[in-house]
Amino acid sequence: MRIHHINCGTDCPFGGAAMDGRSHGPLAHLVCHCLLIETAGGLVLVDTGYGLRDVREPFPRLSRPFAALLNIRLREEETAVRQVEALGFSSRDVRHIVITHLDFDHAGGLEDFPQARVHLMAAEFQAATEARHGFVSKNRYRPMQFDNVPDWRRYEPDGEGWFGFQSVRQLDGLPPEILLVPLRGHTWGHAGVAVDTGAGWLLHAGDAYFYRDEVRRAERHCTPGLRLYQNMMEVDRTARLENQARLRELSLDPMAGVRMICAHDVVEYEAARSGRPL
Repeated sequence: MRIHHINCGTDCPFGGAAMDGRSHGPLAHLVCHCLLIETAGGLVLVDTGYGLRDVREPFPRLSRPFAALLNIRLREEETAVRQVEALGFSSRDVRHIVITHLDFDHAGGLEDFPQARVHLMAAEFQAATEARHGFVSKNRYRPMQFDNVPDWRRYEPDGEGWFGFQSVRQLDGLPPEILLVPLRGHTWGHAGVAVDTGAGWLLHAGDAYFYRDEVRRAERHCTPGLRLYQNMMEVDRTARLENQARLRELSLDPMAGVRMICAHDVVEYEAARSGRPL
């Protein structure tokens, strides 16, 4: 399998280095790190970032408060469908989409691939489509982004173990090298997506962590801006921090051979695209 690392959305919130840990000006730089996987059965997307309709008619598809908070920069060339086309493929070649969760910055491009089967945890689908209460819940999920998706596959967290985590294997129509790893906490049905590359595992941890130094070091370090955002968005603090601690332990295990990425850290994204270690 060949894996392409693509950025399907750019956010530039105020805070600079207090958000991303490296910017010198008042604005930070966050990405929507997605994966495009070439398999024998067609293309597989992991998350979609913002979609074409988000770019062309952002409101009310996106939440105005969150669009302002994150200072979202909507660019058609960054949408997953345009990047798939730039690589020489058609949108019809994307047969499957595996979603870490349905937040607006992860699911906006779902409707750009109407032929694709969408895989996610059942708890996430339920949280996003049933009655929602409270500011965060009402604004993080935007049903207009996915209410026309025709083919959902929903999974319970009852699969085999994977490095101490539960996992969902045998995703319908997908090769066994791709699996869902439930990582509840950021949302009720949040999950990571693990890919066996043949040279080790790649784990897209979604929003289970936000900053590169929350893993790969003995003690967690996170910028104050991203720490605040994570606290605001969490639904289960205990589960989120427990899962993050287990991810940190896994990232420090040289025998596991797991490369770990999250959805929004620009340094991780640039390193992954270039093949550099972190």
